[in-house]
Amino acid sequence: MCGIVGMVNWAHDLTLQKEVLIKMTNTLIPRGPDAEGYWLSPRAAFGHRRLVVVDPLGGRQPMIRRRGEHTYTLIYNGELYNTSEIRQELLSRGYNFEGHSDTEAVLLSYLEWGPSCVDRLNGIFAFGIWDSKEQQLFVARDRLGVKPLFYSEKTGSIVFASELKALLKHPDIAPIISKEGLSEVFLVGPARSPGVGIFEGISELKPGHVLLYSANGLHIRRYWSLPNNLHEDDLKTTIETIRELFLDTVQRQLVSDVPIGTLLSGGLDSSAITAIAAQFLAENGKGPLPTFSVDYDENDKYFHPNAFQPGADGPWIERMSQTFGTQHTNCKFNIPELVQALQDSTLARDLPGMADVDASLLLFSREIKKKITVGLSGECADEVFGGYPWFHRQDSLEAQTFPWALNVENRLEVLSPELIERLEPHNYLKERYEEALAEIPKLSGSSTVHQDSRTVKGNLQRQARIREITYLTLTRFMPTLLDRKDRMTMATGLEVRVPFCDHRLVEYAWNIPWEMKALEGREKGLLRRALTGVLPDDVLWRRKSPYPKTHHPSYLLAVRTWLREILEDKNSPILPFLNLPAIEDLMKLSDTIPSGRPWFGQLMDVPQLFAYLVQANFWLEQNKVRFL
Repeated sequence: MCGIVGMVNWAHDLTLQKEVLIKMTNTLIPRGPDAEGYWLSPRAAFGHRRLVVVDPLGGRQPMIRRRGEHTYTLIYNGELYNTSEIRQELLSRGYNFEGHSDTEAVLLSYLEWGPSCVDRLNGIFAFGIWDSKEQQLFVARDRLGVKPLFYSEKTGSIVFASELKALLKHPDIAPIISKEGLSEVFLVGPARSPGVGIFEGISELKPGHVLLYSANGLHIRRYWSLPNNLHEDDLKTTIETIRELFLDTVQRQLVSDVPIGTLLSGGLDSSAITAIAAQFLAENGKGPLPTFSVDYDENDKYFHPNAFQPGADGPWIERMSQTFGTQHTNCKFNIPELVQALQDSTLARDLPGMADVDASLLLFSREIKKKITVGLSGECADEVFGGYPWFHRQDSLEAQTFPWALNVENRLEVLSPELIERLEPHNYLKERYEEALAEIPKLSGSSTVHQDSRTVKGNLQRQARIREITYLTLTRFMPTLLDRKDRMTMATGLEVRVPFCDHRLVEYAWNIPWEMKALEGREKGLLRRALTGVLPDDVLWRRKSPYPKTHHPSYLLAVRTWLREILEDKNSPILPFLNLPAIEDLMKLSDTIPSGRPWFGQLMDVPQLFAYLVQANFWLEQNKVRFL
């Protein structure tokens, strides 16, 4: 993986802008600590930071190929998992390769197929190509949005980069946010609406989209969407197909010229990846597999099961490591480390994020990076196969809002009346929710749930509603976790791959009827059945448990104290946005408020609300954010 920066300008000579390009690119050094590269021409300029994973010499960037009088220049962040097939196809068409990197496969694919090359790519990527023949910039992002890409277009110019921090180093881009940006941070965050770049004038290239920019202007098109097909396979065929796709996906993602391992929680998803990876490496003489888990001081003492976290992970991690002979490392962090990392994780994400969930992943990634450069992780199985509680709880199915944010009043109560009046929270959230529902491809013959109904009735209506929930989760919740995974890991120079985001698996699973997905009345029942024989039965049927967080009361004490210090500082930039009396009341009661009622996702409870406000204040300070 890497960090990329690009500029196109029709009015100014970009060969004179190298200092700006370097300054922007240097913000991405953590993403690419191993090498840098620059390419400048009058109309286009590229900067690149590289994390070497495959073909150290042959994968240097920016990569340039010439055809006659014309040049084609690529900057690329990502990993292809079908490089060998693309190479064979291009070799048969007369192309020559100078190395074995996927970077070269992407560039030559563009030479052969032009912008439609993305239809042939299986992987996670964001890249830009300057086509001197067409005098055109082509930018693409992977189907599920695993790799990030932001851009800012102004009259006669465009700038794009892997992260917001790089764009903010451009002299024409200021840290200004409007009503929309405030709404995203205080009403939607730590999620973010697709396409929204928070800062004024910055947009996100949405997953599954390409961007074309020439003297004729900007054109964006969608090249991929979830298929709208009736699922006709019987249960036996469906189970076999899921199993074959998943085995193929994991094995494809184990290609690396540097040390590789897995992140292991002891849950179904990470355990399945670990089992397949351990066997694959052993068969190829590359074992044992390094595995890594995360925990917190005294969590065994303070953990209490609840609906969202039914059991501790430790015994299951040990069971998996012993069964598959992995070389395991358990990374344990204390509360001061976790609290201190709130600021670093905010800098990594460029926005306030998932509080200690972000902070712990950043610390975890630093430790993993000491031993490996590439890891595989179990994110996105819950989105694809219906693992979250909101797929199974009636209150979530009946709620006419995003099901991971049912307790919206818990966050609104800490916002100032002036901010609430300006943002109109319920209207904004309703608009975003309805915007998402309007995108959902409807199966022919499927029933539509009436949005003013308070009760979901009948099997067809339930199927339609779960289809809606699945789409919302794939396109609105999953990107939050993918952003988190990308920013926290890449901030340490660690590449993490997510097999459950293979688009073939997602496409196939999307139209599978719910009664198959929830086989035997269990969350991810179909996936469990497909993995029979891959995992020990007790691991296979273990109840779902999310990413581990700290349950130590000193974490609440620490973030509450920090937030109180912010409230007492009259220069704190967040003060105008907060309802100070309400927060004071909440801080007084926070020791007695029961857990298990998150205001976002499964893990964001009262301590995380305090931490989120701490992160938001730090973000406002660091970026010197101004408001329209």
